[in-house]
Amino acid sequence: METMSPVVGRVRAYFAPVNRAAQQATIFDAAQSGAFALNSPPAPWIDLGWIAGFARKCGTKIEAIRSGAPATTQMQARTEIEATVAFSFESWGKLQLALSAGTQQMNLLNVASGATAEGSGGTAVAAVALLTGSIASVLQVGATAAATFAVGELVAVDIDYAGQTGFIASGVSGAYVPTALTDVDYVRRVTLNVGRIASIGIVGAAGALTLESALIAGVPGASMKLSGVVGFCDREGSSFFQEWSAVFVGEGQQGERVIWHYPRLQAMQGAAEANVAASGGYEKARLSAAFRALPVKDPVDGETVVCFRSYVAG
Repeated sequence: METMSPVVGRVRAYFAPVNRAAQQATIFDAAQSGAFALNSPPAPWIDLGWIAGFARKCGTKIEAIRSGAPATTQMQARTEIEATVAFSFESWGKLQLALSAGTQQMNLLNVASGATAEGSGGTAVAAVALLTGSIASVLQVGATAAATFAVGELVAVDIDYAGQTGFIASGVSGAYVPTALTDVDYVRRVTLNVGRIASIGIVGAAGALTLESALIAGVPGASMKLSGVVGFCDREGSSFFQEWSAVFVGEGQQGERVIWHYPRLQAMQGAAEANVAASGGYEKARLSAAFRALPVKDPVDGETVVCFRSYVAG
């Protein structure tokens, strides 16, 4: 029998998309992938770094079923299933901000000259069409367009908005649109298909933007376009709920691991930060996040599950 007691120093977070329209989660198989390298998670899981204050709470209620005189407990039954998880992200980035915001996480697109000021960004500069040969980490745009961008700049890559309703954006649902809008750039405003330019290559008529990492939606579709992004914005009070699959890994001193897999986590709070003391009299702002676990069916036996907890020996 295994007698090792895990001594976990820190917990690392990994997230993957949920197909919102089909309510289809991304499943993590600890038997196959439980020993993955922490810096290189299996696709499509995305490494969001170390987290602080990881706290799980089980709200499942177990009631006694009594019969007889006097009433005596004969068996037990679960009457409610509830699980929540909360933590703070140690680092800030597009996905960390989106997850902690709990709702639409807007991309602040480059604004057209003379545009009316808007809280989530005014009318955007016309998007740049992608050319043949673009891949998830290299965007072909031509020499003229490439010269308008700079190394280190953020870009959002997605289709034009053309009156679609329901869940929208490529790779991950970025928003839910109940009634048609008129902003042609709205999908690019809410998409999580965002990257940072690592280098720009201009040779003759060719111009390519190489990204620091591959786009979350993979190889861009032929109808996708690119918009420059100056930052991100979330809005307290909007109606959309973020929903993701999550894996949290706590690694022990002897290589053993405790893995918590939540197939479906939906945000249960709005944007919040927690300030902690840092050196030199400064404070470090951490992104606070809290989620409620939603159920899936385990095909092994048809049981309803909100969390899988696995222990993998070192």
